[in-house]
Amino acid sequence: MGIFDGFLSHLLAGAWITIQLALCAVLLGLLLGLLGAIGEASRVSAIRRFTITCISGIRGLPELVVIFFVYFGGTLLLSKLLGHYTNVSSFAAGVLALALLFGAYASQVFRGAFLAISSGQIEAGRALGLNRQQIFFHIQLPQAWRYALPGLTNLWLVLLKDTALVSLIGLSDLMNEAQVASSTTHRPFTFYITAAVLYLLMTSISQLVLHKVTQKANQHVVLL
Repeated sequence: MGIFDGFLSHLLAGAWITIQLALCAVLLGLLLGLLGAIGEASRVSAIRRFTITCISGIRGLPELVVIFFVYFGGTLLLSKLLGHYTNVSSFAAGVLALALLFGAYASQVFRGAFLAISSGQIEAGRALGLNRQQIFFHIQLPQAWRYALPGLTNLWLVLLKDTALVSLIGLSDLMNEAQVASSTTHRPFTFYITAAVLYLLMTSISQLVLHKVTQKANQHVVLL
């Protein structure tokens, strides 16, 4: 193995942590994005304004600032609540920060997806006697997922790359392991290229899987 002796396993372990971080963040981010889209469309003015303010604030901040705010702010908050210094897990902070970022942008994707649904279908649901919850879960949400998939795919790829920023708060992810290996061996080019190849591999597999999912979602759609 030569130069990779003792480091390849660490890089692969870091890549696995990166994948876990991204998957946890996207699951939470999807929920936050959906709630954000619902909040923006709320008939209650206070809920709508609060949601728009939160989304605009997160979208207006650099990703690194959000990660630092969640990590150090969470540590400060927990320390105040518990009465002693408590350090927030870098993994948990990374998941929450990335989920907030993903959710802020996903909310706009979901909002556009809901608007793309024909109002006639909603009226048809009402004519059949369905209530608002039934219309949402049986008519709007299934179609919104299909419309939102292309946008969510792009956001997932961005999220996967943004996981590298979490290494700055001490998470032993792929980028962190590449930094440790490069500083130890004084061969940064070798290990950063290796990290780049692993990131490309993850994004390529993601694109392939999501392409299959999109095809599956659209297989019964008839183009006129």
